[in-house]
Amino acid sequence: MKRIKKILCILIALSVLCTVEAPKASATSLSGITNESIQKKKNEISNSSNLKKQLQNNLTDAKAIKKQLEGLKSDISQYIKKIDTEIITIQTKIDELNGLIAEKEAEIEAIKIELAEAEATEKAQYEAMKERIKFMYEKGDTFYLELMLSAKSYGDFLTKADYIEKLSAYDREKLTEYTAQREWVELCKASLEAEKEALDTAKAAQEEEEASLQVLLTEKKQQLNSYDKQIASKNAEINDLEEDIAAQTEIIEALEAAILEEQKAIAAANGIKLTYDGGKFQWPCPAYIRVTDDFGWRTDPITGAKSYHSGIDLGAAAGSAILCAYDGQVVAADFHWSMGNYVMVNHGGGLYTIYMHASALYVKSGDLVTKGEKIAAVGTTGRSTGNHLHFGVRLNGEYVSPWDYFK
Repeated sequence: MKRIKKILCILIALSVLCTVEAPKASATSLSGITNESIQKKKNEISNSSNLKKQLQNNLTDAKAIKKQLEGLKSDISQYIKKIDTEIITIQTKIDELNGLIAEKEAEIEAIKIELAEAEATEKAQYEAMKERIKFMYEKGDTFYLELMLSAKSYGDFLTKADYIEKLSAYDREKLTEYTAQREWVELCKASLEAEKEALDTAKAAQEEEEASLQVLLTEKKQQLNSYDKQIASKNAEINDLEEDIAAQTEIIEALEAAILEEQKAIAAANGIKLTYDGGKFQWPCPAYIRVTDDFGWRTDPITGAKSYHSGIDLGAAAGSAILCAYDGQVVAADFHWSMGNYVMVNHGGGLYTIYMHASALYVKSGDLVTKGEKIAAVGTTGRSTGNHLHFGVRLNGEYVSPWDYFK
């Protein structure tokens, strides 16, 4: 028994001095640390390392995209459509990275709390073991000898011997528990560092994607400027913006004419007609920062020429919600190189609303929509150089001021 005591004393002392190999934690430790939890923590560290590699491998190469698009520059319609697709893809990546960054920051805070608790437990165990070692060295061999000699009977002797064995087993268990706790602390530290590295990588990836996005936006703006200059050089007297609006209007008028014929047929057959009841419009872009261009005459941001603006431009972050202004039916949800992704809604009585330059469309032609329903997301597709919603209102074939419908 004295030999067991001495071996145990040496083991505990060496553990405190951190010079022995930490034994593996038992399947079910009293501290709650198990082989399963330790393996799970190791897997988390490994996953963070793999995430770093994945983020680095999935970065957008703006130069490569520009090279791929080189052959499309002669066809401005296809070029703008293709570059808008790439811009939307990058913006989606940026949104995902922003979500990942927020997630990692939350995980880091949780691990910090976990680490603080683990270190506090380790410290408490360390102090308890010091007291235990101090007691054992102060008492020496006499503690066990006195305990055995105090036995009053053979049965009492066996009971005390069993007590000494349990005391030794308890010390061994505490040693195992302490070394497992130390391993857990080190794993928590390693996990924290791995998560911080993953966070830094995600932030770097987000910055690089932002840079790639700006490269493509600049490229798009340059090509639009080049296109505008080409038009001006061919015929200085032709206002290309009027041509652009005319091209948009041609599509819109064709849609209006088709809807009118359809409504006549429905009315003739059923005696019913979709009619605007004069209600107040829902503001279509709740996240707008400011009105970047108002309805009416303005200076075009691309050419600097004076032109008539057919709606209001509402600056907002990419992906912000675009809401339907009033009850109606979607008559178009499509892409046009100038309007970008756009939605056109029929409200009846010759009244239509149009939403341009969206990054995503959530409705399709024929859908019935209600006031305040999310129908698209803010973007910069088509003839646009920054994220915004162009909101237009047409009444009986003419553009009218949208402001009159918000009163």
